[in-house]
Amino acid sequence: MKKKKDIHEFIKRRKHLIWWTKNWDGLDDEAIVEAVLNYGDWDDVRELFDILGIKRVAEIFRKQTAPERMRCNYRSDIKHYFNLYFNKHA
Repeated sequence: MKKKKDIHEFIKRRKHLIWWTKNWDGLDDEAIVEAVLNYGDWDDVRELFDILGIKRVAEIFRKQTAPERMRCNYRSDIKHYFNLYFNKHA
């Protein structure tokens, strides 16, 4: 797993994934994970795993998609895919 700083450098290079802010250093891991899983390509996802670790990304994803949450920002196809993916690989 890489340093925390790397996650912000990673997202700065992918500004198209998070277009609603210019404060990329102020983003938390949860916002970055959501944007990458929803809008990134597979190379983005793999680099995210390299930086945060697959277990941390799965933990964030599961928390964000928990049934008791009032709101979920993941597209249904993305949510379904990563549920299957993390159940098998994390």
